[in-house]
Amino acid sequence: MMIDTTDTQALRARLRDFYEDYAYCLDEDRLEDWPGFFTEDCHYRVLSRENHDAGLPLGLIYCMNRNMLRDRVTALRETTMFEPRALRHFISGVRVMEVQGDHLVAQANFAVMESLSDREPTLNMVGRYLDVVRVQDGGFALSRRDCVYDNYRVRTSLIVPI
Repeated sequence: MMIDTTDTQALRARLRDFYEDYAYCLDEDRLEDWPGFFTEDCHYRVLSRENHDAGLPLGLIYCMNRNMLRDRVTALRETTMFEPRALRHFISGVRVMEVQGDHLVAQANFAVMESLSDREPTLNMVGRYLDVVRVQDGGFALSRRDCVYDNYRVRTSLIVPI
């Protein structure tokens, strides 16, 4: 399905809604729903700005399809032990960089706040999403998401997706 580019404000608003639904899914611990934001052949990676700028592919999380995302959720639910936490994702600066047929290239800033049970909330990670978003079934799906973080180091374990 081709993307209607006649109303760029409406397109950007739809993309912003999609990003907010994504953040809500993660913030409300609906991890089983998270893979549904991606295409079957997706690429999802969390990597440092340093590695991104140097063209190095190594990331903290690297999933090459939706099944790998599902495996990550299963591991979080069934095998990984970690201190309970609440996360809040803040997304801003949503931009449609380019439209190419049935997909668009987009970018947005993110900040993730983390609250552990015995501490004040802290800024866990800040950076930008570099996305390729495909139109399918009247909505959007991520075919590629690089979460490029600006942090010098990751303060706590990276457990929940960004």
